[in-house]
Amino acid sequence: MSAATPLQRTLPLRAGTRGSPLALIQTRGVLDALQRFCPAEEHVIRTTGDVVQDRKLEELGGKGLFAKEIHEALAAGRIDLAVHSLKDLETELPAGIVLGCVLAREDARDALVLGAGCEAVDPATPFACLPYGAVVGTASVRRQAQLLHARPDLRIVTLRGNVNTRLAKLANGDCAATVLALAGLARLGMADRASVVLDPAVMVPAAGQGIVGVTVREDDTRLRDMLTRIEDAEAKAASTAERGVLAALDGSCRTPIGAHARVVGGELHLTGLVARGDGSFLLKRNLHGAMGDAARIGAALGASLRADSPPDLFG
Repeated sequence: MSAATPLQRTLPLRAGTRGSPLALIQTRGVLDALQRFCPAEEHVIRTTGDVVQDRKLEELGGKGLFAKEIHEALAAGRIDLAVHSLKDLETELPAGIVLGCVLAREDARDALVLGAGCEAVDPATPFACLPYGAVVGTASVRRQAQLLHARPDLRIVTLRGNVNTRLAKLANGDCAATVLALAGLARLGMADRASVVLDPAVMVPAAGQGIVGVTVREDDTRLRDMLTRIEDAEAKAASTAERGVLAALDGSCRTPIGAHARVVGGELHLTGLVARGDGSFLLKRNLHGAMGDAARIGAALGASLRADSPPDLFG
């Protein structure tokens, strides 16, 4: 579908989003930023990833299931733009859809949230407080691999749903602990629920974690230009490098991959990780360079990780 001209476009702009409390908070942040240029409103779209809660994402086809129906609506012209947690956005977008901008990053780190009976936490060894054989709930193969690499005795169970749902399951005793993105807790006003914030050296975050991304039709040049005015340069560099690691590794949705970039004084510092789901193999490397070389740095680090990893990880 061709992009609408300014005279043909229906106002306010229609921003597609998932309907979870966190997704709506993130979308309203984008809408507030856009109000300087153009009125916009949210349009909630249910995705397969939201509807099916009792199976692991890799069994359903991967994290792209949080965007599939939204991108179909965008391609069909039923919405004008779409707002996503960047970590849930697939590396290769559907034809005709591009990443229009990213907003300033919230804290990228993961947080360990403990249930009753696990209170004493040393940030240097945060998993030591968990009893032998403790049950930890997560739906992330990246978190699972790093947890099992540190503590092979742990039992990992699938824990899906929005933040409130997962915290309720933790409170009900479904597991002894869970790991959540600190950004999500912070945006929901629940950062105090974190028992300990995990240093990226202990738990490498997901690529794009804490960043809100906006997708748009590729041929909607006027809207793409507008979105560049609300983009954050450091988040753009970090996300470019992190997604570059993903693209170079080209792992399946079952491949545990992490990537975390920081910009310090104009220099980009990137950490990448690839692992086996059971934690028996884990490779972590770092690379740094100029912020303007984010794409090259991400691709180079991803290629280095892939070259020294077992080939079967990427099948």
